[in-house]
Amino acid sequence: MPPESRWLDVGCGTGALSATILALARPATVTGIDASEGYAAYAREQIRDGRAQFRQGDAEALPFRDKGFDATVSGLVVNFLPEPSRGLAEMARVTRPGGAVAVYVWDYSDGMQLIRHFWDAAAALDPAAVELDEGRRFPICRPEALERLFTEARMEDIAVRAVDVPTLFRDFDDYWSPFLGGQGPAPGYAMSLSEERRAVLRERIRADLPISGDGSIHLSARAWAARGRPAPR
Repeated sequence: MPPESRWLDVGCGTGALSATILALARPATVTGIDASEGYAAYAREQIRDGRAQFRQGDAEALPFRDKGFDATVSGLVVNFLPEPSRGLAEMARVTRPGGAVAVYVWDYSDGMQLIRHFWDAAAALDPAAVELDEGRRFPICRPEALERLFTEARMEDIAVRAVDVPTLFRDFDDYWSPFLGGQGPAPGYAMSLSEERRAVLRERIRADLPISGDGSIHLSARAWAARGRPAPR
């Protein structure tokens, strides 16, 4: 987008994506909106830039006028919306024709290797864990589903591409410790287990991971990014 564009960050969370826009895109304004007032307040506290504002609001009923933004973006949010198609339609509505709507999501099906190793091991030990696997629960994690979502929102010039990020863990403990935080489906499942069952899961994962001679673990994380332009209306 050209400098001095008006940006909207849907599901802004802590404001990380908004901060990147401010740093790299030379925007006129950046508006962040999140369902959680706590996240919006945190972003306001962390990002003290006169071009930015953050507020609480519903991604499926955006409190903004039609065609009010040049670019609307959303990072790692679409899969968590009750009605993703409604959310994309709202993003298109508030973006001017010829502007840009862009989102990215993790490839939970097989591109997030750190998660894939976890759920494959969990399912081998406990068939009930299959229903918690993000690869099954979040269908919009593949390029075909993303393209279909943008098409249904009547956008043009749709493009979808993979973004691969190497992830390096210095040792197994570095890999395993995030699963002990209890936040999110995988950590929540791990911490719901007894200490004995959690130890069995840990060792099953350890046996399957590609651990280098120095103990480090090299994996990759894939996201799918999609962009479209609202059609004239």
